[in-house]
Amino acid sequence: MLFLTLSMRDQLNMMSKLSLSKLSNGIKVLSSYWMSRINGKPKHYGLPISLSIEPTTACNLRCPECPSGLRSFSRPTGKMNLDLLHKILREVKSHCTYINFYFQGEPYLHPQFLDMVKLCGTNGIYSATSTNAHFLDSEKAKKTVESGLDRLIISIDGADQGTYEGYRKEGNLSKVIEGTKNILHWKKELKSKTPHVIFQFLVVKPNQHQIDEVRHLGKELGVDEVKFKTAQIYDFENGNELIPSLDEYSRYREKSSGKWEIKNPLDNHCWRMWSGAVITWDGRVVPCCFDKDAAHSMGNLQKETFGKIWNNAHYKNFRASILKSRSEVEMCKNCSEGTEVWG
Repeated sequence: MLFLTLSMRDQLNMMSKLSLSKLSNGIKVLSSYWMSRINGKPKHYGLPISLSIEPTTACNLRCPECPSGLRSFSRPTGKMNLDLLHKILREVKSHCTYINFYFQGEPYLHPQFLDMVKLCGTNGIYSATSTNAHFLDSEKAKKTVESGLDRLIISIDGADQGTYEGYRKEGNLSKVIEGTKNILHWKKELKSKTPHVIFQFLVVKPNQHQIDEVRHLGKELGVDEVKFKTAQIYDFENGNELIPSLDEYSRYREKSSGKWEIKNPLDNHCWRMWSGAVITWDGRVVPCCFDKDAAHSMGNLQKETFGKIWNNAHYKNFRASILKSRSEVEMCKNCSEGTEVWG
């Protein structure tokens, strides 16, 4: 009941960022999506209600299913400059309600990350990020609370060091727990209701036995929520040692042939193509967080406005391809939408 109450408070905080222009835009986005889904033609009368913005591609860990961890990007790597963020926020603040400062990389490796968060709040937009929590010493934790960050997702993929580092290569669980304690301490000390702190547990076969332990750890520490996320596996067709044996926490299932397939039926529609977008550190607009290498860049905000990119022919054609045959779009073939487990 406590977790439910805290979750509702977080939702109310997000709703407090709404304005008449954002509500009007949200209605346009929703109606456009359903009209397009029904008639199979990519109409769009609104602008995205949420965005993911990538502060940096750099990361201190080497997780095996992550381009940042594997150092395997085929696109340029780097960190966003504040001038570009200023431009983005000026263009989206009238219609965007939610910004997640995360795509690839560890956000806290950007030296001006918390300045980015403050800019978001100044523009009346709800802010969130996802971190491995290795950089949340007491000073940084205090500054995080003071920045006005609304939601902080902390990756905790094990209840002991051996299990944790099995996936979070080169990671230190004690730093994650210490960072969590620091955030919760400064929330209490500063009498702040934010950030809403979430423990996120990425379920893979080597750590699935610790699901209950992580629930208990979250309750013991006093985080606001504990969530469980299914893992994206790049090479799943022939099975993979990371695929959980607990079916409800797996994106994949084994076929009678012995091959594996994703559970998502990949129906010919996608809410994300109408409601949001991803912006890379260097200003490229891509349609979805599954496009890790920005293979479907719709334009660059260093050269064009967001509105122009959102409504250009390239974006319209991409939405049309989703409505026609989503299963043939490469980045969609590993999509988890509709198969996630939360709570």
